[in-house]
Amino acid sequence: MMLRKTGTPLEWTELPDREPGPGEIRLKIAACGVCRTDLHVVDGDLPEPRLPIIPGHEIVGRVDRIGPGVEGLSLGQRVGVPWLAHTCGICPYCKAGRENLCDDPLFTGYTRDGGFATATIADARFAFPLGDVGNDVEVAPLLCAGLIGWRSLVKAGEGKRVGLYGFGAAAHIIAQVAVWQGREVFAFTRPGDKETQAFARRLGARWAGGSDEMPPAPLDAAIIFATVGALVPMALKAVPKGGRVVCAGIYMSDIPAFPYRILWEEREIISVANLTRHDGIEFLTLARTAGIKTDTHPYPLARANEALEDLRAGRFDGAAVLVV
Repeated sequence: MMLRKTGTPLEWTELPDREPGPGEIRLKIAACGVCRTDLHVVDGDLPEPRLPIIPGHEIVGRVDRIGPGVEGLSLGQRVGVPWLAHTCGICPYCKAGRENLCDDPLFTGYTRDGGFATATIADARFAFPLGDVGNDVEVAPLLCAGLIGWRSLVKAGEGKRVGLYGFGAAAHIIAQVAVWQGREVFAFTRPGDKETQAFARRLGARWAGGSDEMPPAPLDAAIIFATVGALVPMALKAVPKGGRVVCAGIYMSDIPAFPYRILWEEREIISVANLTRHDGIEFLTLARTAGIKTDTHPYPLARANEALEDLRAGRFDGAAVLVV
């Protein structure tokens, strides 16, 4: 499914099979999660996508071709391909172990073709071996919603009370991780969304309410998964002195002006950008250990536009996944 122009539906396109180049592999795709970032690519919220582009960056598939110079992967092996598709390895950030901030990166489904397809080419260094635990549909959301959720939780610190603003794919995964770690989760949804609030409580949230509400206890940290900049001042009001607000999305509407007094006393606002391969290895191991379960809604690949529209409209909890 190809995006030819932002703001238009994806088009079914027949393309010839490609051969992997040096350092690359080709995957036969089994499943690909549908992420809110895919919406931002399709809608044109993110600048300068490489068009035409095949979206999708939560890819689960099996290696069916191996290019020259690839080591450590074998034909038929199940792997996952995430958002970060390639880094330069030579910029100051890469050399400092901060490849998520690489000066010359490629991103799956944005500047390199992604997983809304039957096959794709990937940089072998950025393909995670998955083993055979869990079915393909359940595993797919871990590759972005889970990874970004995990990086955000680490950035939030080790506080006991964690607020999650926007209880979608990432939050429903990372809430389970936080509960497994022994933390208290406070879930913030669209005001009046009783169904999603009940979903959050089933996953172990101590409290669930609207994003326009204050929690019943001060939060040590808050993670904002929703793309609504107005939630930043709300979250600042919910954390005590020294509290931290983590903005987890790649896109967010403008943050409105707010009084300095709600930031004062060493409250912090930080953002999360992309991921590192270390994040992937660490989280995928933890997800197996913690028994994380994803709530998924499968769609055939040909219904990718419907999946995107349902995500945009908030018609389901959990994560949508395209099945090839």
